[in-house]
Amino acid sequence: MSAFDENASVQACEVERLLLKHMRLPWLEFALGSRVVRGSGFLTRWSEGQWSEKLVVDSVMATRRYFALPYGPNGVAPSDNVRESEPYFERLEKAGLGQVKRPDLLILRAADRAAAQHLVEQLGGTLELPFTKEDDRRMRHLLSLAIAAVECENSLWVAKNMPDFGKPLRPMARLGGNPGLPKGAVIPTVILKEEDRAPLRAWQRANGVPIHIWHVFYDLAYGLALDTAEALIAGGSVEPREQVYQAPGGAITKKALYRIAYHHAYHLGDVVVGPTLMAAHIMDRNGHVLPYVRFTGGKLRLAPEALETLALRGRQQ
Repeated sequence: MSAFDENASVQACEVERLLLKHMRLPWLEFALGSRVVRGSGFLTRWSEGQWSEKLVVDSVMATRRYFALPYGPNGVAPSDNVRESEPYFERLEKAGLGQVKRPDLLILRAADRAAAQHLVEQLGGTLELPFTKEDDRRMRHLLSLAIAAVECENSLWVAKNMPDFGKPLRPMARLGGNPGLPKGAVIPTVILKEEDRAPLRAWQRANGVPIHIWHVFYDLAYGLALDTAEALIAGGSVEPREQVYQAPGGAITKKALYRIAYHHAYHLGDVVVGPTLMAAHIMDRNGHVLPYVRFTGGKLRLAPEALETLALRGRQQ
C-alpha cells in the first residue's frame, strides 16, 4: 500500500456500505490525482480527521503556556486540500521515507516557541521535517525542547450519548479478572493500532520524548500515555480487535487494534463549540464533481487534568 493510502486509510463505515449496497452513484469513482478515489465518504472522514487535529493544535495554543508543532508525516502534510496531500506522500515515498512512523505533534512550552520556530526555519519549514533524520543536530535540539509528543485519533461520536457511557468497569472473565465491560459495550475508547505500537515505542525510546494518544470525539476528548496503554495491554486489561480499514482507492485491509476504555484515560478536554458541517466538493480534470461533507470551526478547551499532565512533564524535563 502506498504511503498516501496508508496514512489516509480510514475505518470502513458500516452505514455507508449498507446505503450503497443496492445503488450505483456517479461519484463512486473519482480521479483525485494519480489514483482513483471510491466514495465521497473518504473525503468526509478525511475532513473529520483534519478538523480534529486542528482542534487539538488550537486548544494547546489557547493555553498560552504551551504550543503544538506539527511533526510527523501525517501531521505536517498539507491539510487544506486533499489534492496537495497526495503528491506530498508520493514525494516521501520516493525518498524512501513513506513508512517512517513519527507522532503527529510535538508539545513545547510557549517560552521555547521562538527557538523551536527558528530551528524549523533552518530545516526548511514543517513540511521538510519528515525528510530530516532525527540524528541531525538541529532536530536533536528541537526534540530536546519537547515535553511530549502526540498521536492524534478521532471518532465521530457524541461520547456522552454512547449507550454504555458512565457504566463502571467490573471484573471480566475474558480479561483474566481485570476490570472491563462486555464485548458489545459501546463506550468512548482511545485507539492504538497494533502496527503502530513497536514504531512508536522505538521512537519514544530513541528520542526521550513521551508519547500520548489524544482521541477527540464530537463532545469530549481523552488522553492516554503510550506507556499506560502498553501496561494495560501487557497486563491483559485490553484485548486486540480486528477492524476493517479502507484506503482512498478502495483497498480493504484488516488491522488489529486496541480500544482502550476511557476509564483508563485522562480527561483531555471538552468540545465547547462543535464543528460546522458544510457541503463541499472537488472536481477532477474531466469536470467530474465529488460532493462531500466538510468539517470547519469548533473549539476544544483543555481540561485541568490535561494541563496538569503537561505541567508534570515540564517539571520532569
